[in-house]
Amino acid sequence: QVQLVESGGGLVQAGGSLRLSCTASGRTINSYALDWFRQAPGKEPEFVALIDWNSTPYYADSVEGRFNISRDNAENTVYLRMSSLKPEGTSLYYCAAATGYGMSAKGKDYWGEGTQVTVSS
Repeated sequence: QVQLVESGGGLVQAGGSLRLSCTASGRTINSYALDWFRQAPGKEPEFVALIDWNSTPYYADSVEGRFNISRDNAENTVYLRMSSLKPEGTSLYYCAAATGYGMSAKGKDYWGEGTQVTVSS
């Protein structure tokens, strides 16, 4: 069993930056793809980024060039560096771990409880 705990959310002005962290416990996550999703109230979860077990990143078009995903297997942690934040990025941000990989929210093995990001205009 893997437990995921996100941190680093908060209130930021449009154009600002935040770095989210997601730390796993219970087992090492070296062989998992690690994802970030976000969900605004009343909306479906939206894929943001993932990094596979070879540290190859994939991004949603909406965040390409502004967000950076990275992983530190020694720390069992995945990061999401977010820059040039926009008000429409206001959401609850979740990390997920999966033995396979894909941009769908379905099929993930583990989820964290999320960290709130609020971007003011």
